[in-house]
Amino acid sequence: MPTNRSSQSTGPSAPTSSTSNDQTRQQRSSGSATRPSRTSLAAAAAPTSLWWSHQTIHFSVNVWVFVVAVLGVFPLVPTSLSNGGYKLALIGTACSSLYSLYSLYGKPREWNLQALQVWFQSVIATKDFIYFVYCLPFITTQLTLKSALLPVLCRSLEHIAKFLRCNFSHSSLYRKYMEEFCVSVESNTATLGILSSQAEIGIGFLLIISLVSCQRNIIQTFIYWQLLKLMYHVPVTGGYHRSVWATIRRTVVPFVHRYVPFLDMPISAVQSWWLR
Repeated sequence: MPTNRSSQSTGPSAPTSSTSNDQTRQQRSSGSATRPSRTSLAAAAAPTSLWWSHQTIHFSVNVWVFVVAVLGVFPLVPTSLSNGGYKLALIGTACSSLYSLYSLYGKPREWNLQALQVWFQSVIATKDFIYFVYCLPFITTQLTLKSALLPVLCRSLEHIAKFLRCNFSHSSLYRKYMEEFCVSVESNTATLGILSSQAEIGIGFLLIISLVSCQRNIIQTFIYWQLLKLMYHVPVTGGYHRSVWATIRRTVVPFVHRYVPFLDMPISAVQSWWLR
């Protein structure tokens, strides 16, 4: 009898040990299953932090551009400091645009003509490329046009307001001091676009007038008017430029028809080249 009881008491111990072994295997398998998920989360967080780093660098450069551009256009600033701010604002905008192009589109896959053409076609209609080309003629020449900083100021102001609104909207300091300003800038982007377009077109006419001065630069004027033509046709700036040109046409064409009709043929030739 005692022998039977001992055999009965030892009977259930085998399933218990097997159950504990199964639980141990399940825990190990579940632990190994969670490892890839943690790795995937880390991998997903890396591009986000990298993108935020790109945004931060872009924001910092635009703040610097805005400050030196204000020094460049402010009338009470000494001439040497004003001219330095003028050049630094244009250089900073060119670097910011080039960095943004590299962040968004990368570099050409290969350094041959076909790969460069494909990459060039993908970036030519972007605002960053347009402003990069916009700054180059003013950086490389001695002609100083302070009105050229107006589009630079509008562009940097838009980027600063957008970054602050996207990244600091929950900050009490932002809500107290900066929210109204950033909302006002973002709600008036069309006004800033029209203002920039008016300045850009006005600079084109100033360059034509400068051809009769000692500071004339035919190559700079030709490149700039090619850029204005591009701005007229690409979607990111075309709407604003077409609106400004329509206003100019409504003002100038009746005057030409009435007082200088011999200019009708040259103006028609220029318009046919412009619309091609």
